[in-house]
Amino acid sequence: MLYQNEELFKLMPQRDPIVMVDKIFDAEGDVAHTGLTVSPKNYFIEEDGQMAEPGLIEHIAQSASAFMGHKALLAGEPLPIGYIGEVKKFHCYVRPAVGDELTTTVTLGAEVNGVTLMTGETRCGETLVADTQMKLFVEG
Repeated sequence: MLYQNEELFKLMPQRDPIVMVDKIFDAEGDVAHTGLTVSPKNYFIEEDGQMAEPGLIEHIAQSASAFMGHKALLAGEPLPIGYIGEVKKFHCYVRPAVGDELTTTVTLGAEVNGVTLMTGETRCGETLVADTQMKLFVEG
């Protein structure tokens, strides 16, 4: 594992109560694998104990943010700040529940004028939870 919990704060600007990534398993080339243990204190947990769909979008976006922070750290560059510019083709197949262990694969695509294309796929075990494509505007 590359980073977990508090170590991630040097890679991304998000802080409690909206930290949606608690580990980076690996990162190589344009692909990273991240994780999140869904906590009852998670900002996006609804009354039924399941995560709201916007929480999955935020988790995937923060996975990309942490990955970009990792790449910047390795390159000796400042921490980039990113914003979701567009969410395309988001599908939520299953809403995760408190206690679930999410694993996400993010793949960074082309960067044009500060906009990076990315795809993300989140699973809980073998079950596909969500997938999407995003455009991220990155400063820094």
